[in-house]
Amino acid sequence: MDLHLPVSDELQTSAKSRIRRAPKRASYRREDVFQLVDELKLGHVGFIENGDVIIIPLTVWRLGEFLYFHLANKSRLQKLLEKGGQICISLARCDEWVLAKSAYHHSANYRSAVLFCCGERVTDQGEFDAAFKAIIDDIEPGRWDQVRPPSLQERKGTALMRLTIKEGAFKSRTGAPSDNNEDLALPVWSGVKPVCPFG
Repeated sequence: MDLHLPVSDELQTSAKSRIRRAPKRASYRREDVFQLVDELKLGHVGFIENGDVIIIPLTVWRLGEFLYFHLANKSRLQKLLEKGGQICISLARCDEWVLAKSAYHHSANYRSAVLFCCGERVTDQGEFDAAFKAIIDDIEPGRWDQVRPPSLQERKGTALMRLTIKEGAFKSRTGAPSDNNEDLALPVWSGVKPVCPFG
């Protein structure tokens, strides 16, 4: 499996993935999406089952041009992908709260991506190990060589899914509040406040 297939630097888009609100904040560059995936390693995966919308959080990581996640073997999400179904992955990180002088203009500085993917189960043992080595060593460099590798039973019980991004978009906001001129004299502070992950 060639993990570095020649692909466009830009994601494919359609009406369902193109950013319509605040298009100036949009990017369709793979580089922006890959940077967010590499940083977060957590995505919310959406799919349809029996007419119901299901969204579950999963560890999602990248190796080359492909995304990966793992599930229990014979899970519903694995079966959906193996039947040719498509899933949607959403990733987002909020870095700062944007506090304005009016309630309406409060916002957040963030980076996000929405990706529509198809996928298949990884059956090659070399790719299986390379994918798990990538995520484990990314969390702590060199750890894969220190830990026990997956046993045969663990390999049989794990469905590692390789995902191809069919289309998607990246969106972000940076900067100060967008205060109205008539609000600038109001005696209240405005600016950005870092998001504290521990409260």
